[in-house]
Amino acid sequence: MIVFKTIQFDTFSEGYSIIALNRPEKRNAVSSLMAEELREAIKQARELEIKFLVITGSGDKMFCAGGDLQDLHGELTQIDAFHELYKMKEVLYDIVSFPVPTVCLLNGDAVGGGCEIATACDFRIAREATKFGFVQTKLGITPGWGGGALLYEKVHPSFAYTWLIEAEKYDASFLMDKGWIHRMVSTEIFEDQGVLSPYISKSLAQMEILDRQYKQKVGVLGLSALMDDEVRNCAKLWDSEEHVKAVSQFLNK
Repeated sequence: MIVFKTIQFDTFSEGYSIIALNRPEKRNAVSSLMAEELREAIKQARELEIKFLVITGSGDKMFCAGGDLQDLHGELTQIDAFHELYKMKEVLYDIVSFPVPTVCLLNGDAVGGGCEIATACDFRIAREATKFGFVQTKLGITPGWGGGALLYEKVHPSFAYTWLIEAEKYDASFLMDKGWIHRMVSTEIFEDQGVLSPYISKSLAQMEILDRQYKQKVGVLGLSALMDDEVRNCAKLWDSEEHVKAVSQFLNK
């Protein structure tokens, strides 16, 4: 087992693994190293006989603030931006195509790429009083890891389109009505294993059958090409005046 620097990876006797983004001091922002370690952890989890995979974040403030601007800064060329963004597209597709259900435990807020990671998972369980936003268009770009393409598969296309354009942050209860959040739980019980009891109680064979049926319905193989297009389109906007200015303003706060 590899010891990771930016994530925690644990497997439990009840038949599941947890991958936790572990940079709370950076709001669990995804660095290039974290992208590499996430891919390796998901690869290791795939080799285990687990009934489901949980993805969460460390701390109680942020699930993930998106990409780390130290790596994804506004000075990247379109080509460099594509290569950096594509690392996380591969991670998201590994989550989408994982052979058993994936559950995102949203321990805190998420914006930008954090919402993309959550959208890649099959289920999203949020702690109460949390907020989430696909805010990329306020930064002069569009979603760049494939999560925007996935959003159209997870909620009504009209709402997905609206969310991506307006780039608002919504609370968990609103997003539960829209179908993006599947369950909202109180802070007191969020870390209790009982939150995962519906998944723990099923057999591996059940989970594999149900997951395979779901993935056939959403057409997982075709999603990869749509996600690739998203990465290319976002990279084209990377050195735009709007994005460079937005990143500069953020870094100078």
